[in-house]
Amino acid sequence: MIKGFLRTLVSNGKSLVGLLILGAFILIALLAPIIAPYPPKADRVETVVALGPPATNEEQIKEETPSADLDILTYRSTTTKDYQKVIHYFPLRAKPSAAHILGTDQAGHDLFSQLVWGSRVSLFVGLSTGLFVTLVALALSLVSGYLGGIVDDVISFFTNVMLVIPGLPLMIVIAAYITMRGVAPIIIILCISEWPYPTRLLRSQVLTLKNRDFVRVSASLGERTSFIVFREILPNMISIAMAEFFAMSMLAMLGEATLEFIGLGNVAVVSWGTILFWAQTNGALLSGAWWWFLPPGLAIALVGTSFVLINFAIDEISNPRLRKR
Repeated sequence: MIKGFLRTLVSNGKSLVGLLILGAFILIALLAPIIAPYPPKADRVETVVALGPPATNEEQIKEETPSADLDILTYRSTTTKDYQKVIHYFPLRAKPSAAHILGTDQAGHDLFSQLVWGSRVSLFVGLSTGLFVTLVALALSLVSGYLGGIVDDVISFFTNVMLVIPGLPLMIVIAAYITMRGVAPIIIILCISEWPYPTRLLRSQVLTLKNRDFVRVSASLGERTSFIVFREILPNMISIAMAEFFAMSMLAMLGEATLEFIGLGNVAVVSWGTILFWAQTNGALLSGAWWWFLPPGLAIALVGTSFVLINFAIDEISNPRLRKR
């Protein structure tokens, strides 16, 4: 079944494009130290140059230079040669150039490097939240839908309560009351606000499969509940569970960017959301600095588009009428 699932993903043209886009971003995140020209928080470049023969006594001098962004320190030692360390500070709010492809921000950080390094946090939050929410929703739906009774009533009650509360205000309220800042609290906030939606959808699928003939036959033959759930029902829910995984991952990325954008995350962490936060804080939109806010927004849109394209193949798996002959 897994081979058929992967074969359908590759054979579908739209899902193949989505897989290539998503794979490209994952590759960029994994190779961030190689692709990014500078560290994400770097605002200067230091070079050390050998000057000449050893000096007679140990001393350190600082040479004055006319450039405001250049600092030259000369180190002299009795045992080594004279060395000159040149510190070149990046310009602030610079436009795109050969040295800085996407310019720099208000602190002199290279924006292209931050875009590359930020892919790690944004993709990790999106994919990990989507995976965790899907697993929790799958477990709750299997227990609630198949067992029924008081268990189904309790799970359905909490699911309905969470569905009534709007997702975005709930995330903002929870984030405002959590004092700890970082990636982990954002993942927890997103999981709390997102789990009811896939749980309700997957539960309805379990209720449908529960009344199918092959499940009734297994129950009449005296098969264990675990066998019926994991061998009869669960394999028939893989496609819809994968669809929910990609949907929740996309919502998690948007939620992380939203929380960072309004300043409720950890703005010291480099992600696509924090880049948008600093761009908005420093008036990049008003000043027309498109290279500051457009690339992270475009990256989020491309990853979301890849999730949507992959879902086309998942629709083919879940709906036989859409499959090609």
